[in-house]
Amino acid sequence: MNHLLTIDTLEPELVDHLLQRAQHVIDDNFNFPVPKEKRFVANLFYEPSTRTKFSFEIAEKRLGLHVLNFEAEGSSVQKGESLYDTVRTLEAIGANVVVIRHNQDQYFNELKGIGIPILNAGDGCGNHPTQSLLDLLTIRQEFIVLQGLTVAIIGDVRHSRVARSNASLLRKMGANVLFSGPEQWMDDEMENGYYVPIDTAVKEADVVMMLRIQHERHRNGMDLMKEEYHQRYGLTVEREKMMKSQSIILHPAPVNRGVEIASELVESDRSRIFKQMNNGVAVRMAVLNWSLQFEEVGSNGIIT
Repeated sequence: MNHLLTIDTLEPELVDHLLQRAQHVIDDNFNFPVPKEKRFVANLFYEPSTRTKFSFEIAEKRLGLHVLNFEAEGSSVQKGESLYDTVRTLEAIGANVVVIRHNQDQYFNELKGIGIPILNAGDGCGNHPTQSLLDLLTIRQEFIVLQGLTVAIIGDVRHSRVARSNASLLRKMGANVLFSGPEQWMDDEMENGYYVPIDTAVKEADVVMMLRIQHERHRNGMDLMKEEYHQRYGLTVEREKMMKSQSIILHPAPVNRGVEIASELVESDRSRIFKQMNNGVAVRMAVLNWSLQFEEVGSNGIIT
């Protein structure tokens, strides 16, 4: 069963394969083999989402899948139905794969025994594997070789599933990872990198990856005014001038202009933020194809 729950479960060989497939999708103007039989995919988003939700939906429709969009507000969740029972019901009535975003860390631990692939579209502060794959594809399109590359992940590190998943994947593929941000949002248990002051991170990085402030996961409000956060921890116009000549800017979005990043940098020559979104559709097409096994799959889990 080809679930995609965390980035840690993917071997480098499979990561390479998925990224090559995604790049092929882009190079071939988003054409891709479609399943011969009718297939249904259910999108279960228990948290607000624009990019990930529609990116998956466009990827699904480009693959010719029949899309079932689940809305928690109008479902049996309001009657107390558990996540397990919802997914088990969808499996029973014919869904072939489910895409789930949930505010609970590792919600998928409750889904043992489900007989259809589960694709994690983000769990609490834990994991966001398809975001990590699309970020890695964006980086590889610029630098090709990841070995020795330095990526700075800056901002609300503690509450960011993007930071956690990306650091794990980048280290696995040979890159160096730096963290930076407010001390109160540092996470001593975060592996695969080390903390440096923001000016050091910006100067040393080949990729400056800014993070959204995760207000919805904070027990207390932010101590700083937006303008103060921007000056102390944001990518300001002045800091952008410290960056290496070939370095690029990433952000998982939604972007809070003038807070994490200066508004004029969002669409600057260094920015690859909208490229990330475009790559996201291709990556999700590759992941859906892998999970549904449209084509013959070898013993290593790779489509041959």
